[in-house]
Amino acid sequence: METLRFSGPARCFDGEEACFEAVKKRQYREGDVLVIRYEGPKGGPGMREMLATTAALYGQGMGAKVALITDGRFSGASRGFCIGHVGPEAALGGPIGLLRDGDIIAIDAEKGTLEVKLGKAEFDKRRAGWKARKPDSTSGYLWKYAEQVGPARGGA
Repeated sequence: METLRFSGPARCFDGEEACFEAVKKRQYREGDVLVIRYEGPKGGPGMREMLATTAALYGQGMGAKVALITDGRFSGASRGFCIGHVGPEAALGGPIGLLRDGDIIAIDAEKGTLEVKLGKAEFDKRRAGWKARKPDSTSGYLWKYAEQVGPARGGA
């Protein structure tokens, strides 16, 4: 990658499908940091990869002009400024679930940092108001998996 730093406003999506639709319709801007959440081991459930969205961005010539962060994963085929496995994931109340559109996100790949330009008071207020999303399914094997899975950093 030519650029190892990126900073821009968040565009938040709950799930890859919502982000993919916005990308398809070009409802984003150069400089945005696309945030795909609720795709981690518990939230997905199963930690899907985000290849469709990154491929669409590259197909539009925007792969190097936006960044993408997710609590999901990327395969070796994804290109661009992509950060996956963000944890704790949104389904567990992690910081990625507290982001809002317009929050400024700064990424520095040389330092290995991912920061949100928010004050502690605002962040604490959002955390206090956070409520877990209701799962899409309440029975069956995906529900059982989501109820028992651990975080990505522990191998899920």
